[in-house]
Amino acid sequence: MAHLLVFEFPSAGPFGAEAVAAFGELARDIAGEKGLVFKVWTEDAETGIAGGAYLFETKEDADRYLAFHSERLSGVGVTDIDARSYGVNEGLSAITGIPPR
Repeated sequence: MAHLLVFEFPSAGPFGAEAVAAFGELARDIAGEKGLVFKVWTEDAETGIAGGAYLFETKEDADRYLAFHSERLSGVGVTDIDARSYGVNEGLSAITGIPPR
């Protein structure tokens, strides 16, 4: 079963195009993660929150990345990380636009 991870954490930026320039290499690294289907990068400069939603092929891939990314964020001084993990109903998701794998 596919699995969705959602990370949110306080961030002073960068946001928008500046984030693309600052985190492009990180995005390319994340794109190579085992089992990753996609990541949506999220940001809200007004509230100072950043994060992302990650779809993984399996719960095992999601669990591994959850531990890895939590440690990576902590290692660069990010605190107050809110990370949530959800199973995905692939049948209903296919109806609303996520293609079947």
